[in-house]
Amino acid sequence: MWTHVYTRAAQLPEILERRIVILDGAMGTMIQRQKIEEARWRGVRFADWPGDVAGNNELLSLTCPEVIAAIHEQYLEAGADLIETNTFGATSIAQADYGMEALAGEMNVASARLARVACDRFATADRPRFVVGTLGPTPRTASISPDVNDPGARNVDFEQLRAAYLEQALGLVEGGADILMVETIFDTLNAKAALFAIEECFDATGERLPVMISGTVTDASGRILSGQTVAAFAISVRHAAPISLGLNCALGAALMRPYVQDLAAAAPGTFISCHPNAGLPNPMSETGFDETPEVTARLLREFAQAGLVNIVGGCCGTTPAHIAAVAQAVDGVPPRKRT
Repeated sequence: MWTHVYTRAAQLPEILERRIVILDGAMGTMIQRQKIEEARWRGVRFADWPGDVAGNNELLSLTCPEVIAAIHEQYLEAGADLIETNTFGATSIAQADYGMEALAGEMNVASARLARVACDRFATADRPRFVVGTLGPTPRTASISPDVNDPGARNVDFEQLRAAYLEQALGLVEGGADILMVETIFDTLNAKAALFAIEECFDATGERLPVMISGTVTDASGRILSGQTVAAFAISVRHAAPISLGLNCALGAALMRPYVQDLAAAAPGTFISCHPNAGLPNPMSETGFDETPEVTARLLREFAQAGLVNIVGGCCGTTPAHIAAVAQAVDGVPPRKRT
């Protein structure tokens, strides 16, 4: 077990030892429910932008900050302890899809500040709230060819990823993040670039934040997309001394359970997180997914009762109602004990 003295979120390890901590739910799902039109997405600043920007969730931190702030507040009211920044795609690599790569740094600072204000509003002496600066996977992978006819082809390299993630991490820290989370990892090499950049960020700022790492198992093979088993993934990132290792996205809780068990067994000295999707996709559902808050809460309570988790929340399809139900379901259930 590694230990670090954190300059922010100093209370977090003790809280994780004492109780199960609640992470928020989906940002994209909540944005989709707003049915925001292109003109509002652009705002005044980007009214004449040459391409469509609807769907660029991270841009809303600049053009519609009130939307993002309201989503954060809904999750805090539901009982979330950890609020993720609206930065899943706020890297220059992801923003290149919209021609907005030059705005990535600004997006991270603005998004972290929105989450910071919301958390500070809801925090109390007995119930601190923490901002989790989110570093997403990027739409490009360093390990897998984008061309089926050329297995050696790549559309991004480690250095490009490192530079993009460093800009993101620096922006998140500047904006007030308490924690950094590399999440929805489908390519471990991408994640290693992010972790390398995070260390550079800590060296540059002179402060060290807790780091959460969360991979995604894409199907019943039990492997992430770049081919590693959950146990191999845990071993390959443990050098970063994360405060937590976890799984999120791709699967609902029912299908995710065996992989959470594998992860807990592979990382006995690390806190374990789990924020699954709300079951399987269902285009007829309001959220686009099958599970009701009650079902997600029941499943995650079973995880907690089995001693598997320290942090629980939701990914795609989950809403404040899901998080409220999860928070109530695990209340009083002891957290997983590290060994």
